[in-house]
Amino acid sequence: MTQQIRQLRQRLSQGMAADFPRLRRDLDRWRADAPDADQRLARLAEQIEASALRSELRRARVPEISVPEDLPIATRADEIVEAIRAHQVVVVAGETGSGKTTQLPKLCLAAGRGLAGLIGCTQPRRIAAKSISRRVAEELKSPLGQLVGFAVRFQDQVNEDTLIKFMTDGILLAETQSDRFLRRYDTLIIDEAHERSLNIDFLLGYVKRLLPRRPDLKVIITSATIDTERFSQHFGNAPVISVEGRGYPVEVRWRPIEGDREERGDSGLYQAIASASEELAATDPRGDILV
Repeated sequence: MTQQIRQLRQRLSQGMAADFPRLRRDLDRWRADAPDADQRLARLAEQIEASALRSELRRARVPEISVPEDLPIATRADEIVEAIRAHQVVVVAGETGSGKTTQLPKLCLAAGRGLAGLIGCTQPRRIAAKSISRRVAEELKSPLGQLVGFAVRFQDQVNEDTLIKFMTDGILLAETQSDRFLRRYDTLIIDEAHERSLNIDFLLGYVKRLLPRRPDLKVIITSATIDTERFSQHFGNAPVISVEGRGYPVEVRWRPIEGDREERGDSGLYQAIASASEELAATDPRGDILV
């Protein structure tokens, strides 16, 4: 009987994170001398097996993972996967265009995450959560709402088969009210942490306190190249992996505004912008202009 209990505990560790507390509690409370001990243990074994099978089915649904070679993060992909496997918290620093936002959830899948629960990815804005989820779903060749979904205010495209869930940081904060230990997730990616909004700061503090109670939970913090050491120190000197951005050559032309700026006010600024735009268009009419 002791051998059977050990086997059930081992099998339980292979199941869904959301099922773990309840099934472990029931297993701890089971007593061999109880009148219905055999029946209770048999029912418990069925529930543990069902939980483990759900995790195995999720593993079977993981598609082939590839990272576009033209993205800077591709050169650090293997290193990031190994860091996720080896550490509970990893900080990824990357500039705009590095590919960290779209590729990190896929690298989590490559590291074996998303099997015991969702890979949750927070975004500061709703439009980002929706657009990025569409992009990642497209790269994984899956309809939106299947392997990859999103949840924002008044919209939820996630089902029980979903592996990657994009959401606003406010949505994740709201979920802590009904799921204190965030058992639905086996991995959390807090993206754009350098923005340091109130929601992000709350999440960083909450997750730090949660980690000792969820040793199975992995957390990835992403940031621009600023404040990475502070994030690392906040999470017990977590490893920092830096990814270069995708840069483009920039030519600087100085066109000071002529005359008294105070007298001309905004009209002088707008005229200078119009003149600079005309000059650029005359030089090369192709491309766009960002003011």
